[in-house]
Amino acid sequence: MTTTLSAAEPAAPPRQNPGPARRGRRQTALSRRTLLLFGGPFVVLFLAMYIAPIVYATVSSFYVVKRSGLGLTAPTKEFDPLHNFAQAFGDHDFLAGLGRVGLFAVVQVPLMLGVALGLALLIDAKSARGKGLFRLGAFLPYAIPGVSAALVWSFMYSADSSPINHLLEPLGIQIPFFSSGSVLWSVANIVTWSWTGYNMIIIYSALQTIPGEVLEAARMDGASALRIAWHIKIPAVRSSLVLTAVFSIIGSAQLFNEPTVLQPISSGSISSTFTPIMSAQAAVAAGNYHYAAAQSVILAVAVGVLSFVFFKLTNRSENA
Repeated sequence: MTTTLSAAEPAAPPRQNPGPARRGRRQTALSRRTLLLFGGPFVVLFLAMYIAPIVYATVSSFYVVKRSGLGLTAPTKEFDPLHNFAQAFGDHDFLAGLGRVGLFAVVQVPLMLGVALGLALLIDAKSARGKGLFRLGAFLPYAIPGVSAALVWSFMYSADSSPINHLLEPLGIQIPFFSSGSVLWSVANIVTWSWTGYNMIIIYSALQTIPGEVLEAARMDGASALRIAWHIKIPAVRSSLVLTAVFSIIGSAQLFNEPTVLQPISSGSISSTFTPIMSAQAAVAAGNYHYAAAQSVILAVAVGVLSFVFFKLTNRSENA
């Protein structure tokens, strides 16, 4: 019997499973959609509420509105990038406001942070009792809106109703809260009262991250509470102190609510240009928007430079 053998066909290569690659592309697309879903709103709001106003103010500061001598023709807007900045640096009131908030920051910020650090260390002490109550009591002033706090303190400062001066009257002492030499510190007192608790909470939270074993080892070595605070706790919260200092410097440059509320009862010691932001607001009220934009740009650049220098100095001392 004869058998005919057919030529064997070559075997087909095994098919590759497209599952893992397809799933990888699907996961990548899903990750992108998730990123757009959650990050998109932030980017839009950041650009619209932060970047766009900065760009608009900067561009606006390069223009100046010019009017004819008789005012018979419509005003024209001309591109003059140096005019408003030259006017600002020649404005005695604006420069005085910059110097005033600079002095305010130099004195008030270290004092406030020193008090906040002291309160945080006291509450964090091992022998402290009622920590929650003291934390709440220190933080409550921050929960009061700044305008409301300024209104309360305006009653405390008023020459007619000040309970402080009424208590000191039998001693023959009267505190001139609104004299030209003390009005800035009256404002500083309100800011310190309002923000010390906020900074204390930040520092206290940093203190909670110190390992208990480190503190216990220091106590076993005979270190006193003061030495533990100075050599362990304060160095451990250095970054928090730097953070609160930068926030406070920026807040000092934004000083507006407190002096504005106190202005009507200050007997003229708080002018409409008492701080740089008040000066810019006065320019807006006068219709000089481009000059107000230039003042705002100068203030923003000054605060940015100061914050950068402060960070550099603190980082250099830390690395030394």
